[in-house]
Amino acid sequence: MRRFSGIVLLALVSLTATAQNDSIPTINRTILGYVQSVMGKQVDRGECWDLANQALILVNAKWDKMYVYGKPVNYKTEAVYPGDIVHFKGAVVERIEGFTTYTETMEQHTAIIIKVYGKGVYELAHQNTSFSGRKVGTSPINIEGLVKGNIIIYRPQE
Repeated sequence: MRRFSGIVLLALVSLTATAQNDSIPTINRTILGYVQSVMGKQVDRGECWDLANQALILVNAKWDKMYVYGKPVNYKTEAVYPGDIVHFKGAVVERIEGFTTYTETMEQHTAIIIKVYGKGVYELAHQNTSFSGRKVGTSPINIEGLVKGNIIIYRPQE
């Protein structure tokens, strides 16, 4: 009986993930395809902003060409999708694992969400980071750990 329950649970998780993937806006899907195509490569000058800029140019999105990358999304009350863009300003995010507290500080940083694990928990694609340098790399983040500054998520707009 336990084995059957596990299979049913796995099927439900799979159906939920499929339903969530089916609801990703078309513009976001195109952005995700672009990000996958440049993974491990330097985009433009290798600044964090360059990745979002080139993705938004590709999809001919409407935005202010500065740091407002589309329509703001309230991650606490609205769905966040892969392909949404996140901007950090004076942000300090803490994560506790066991007896260790890890702190990430992002004075001014932009990334693209490539996976949504749960509310506030994402996999980001970005460049100009300590772990991937000026090439596009990925890292997880839980923005529920924000202790200072601002994090704004944007939905790209056509």
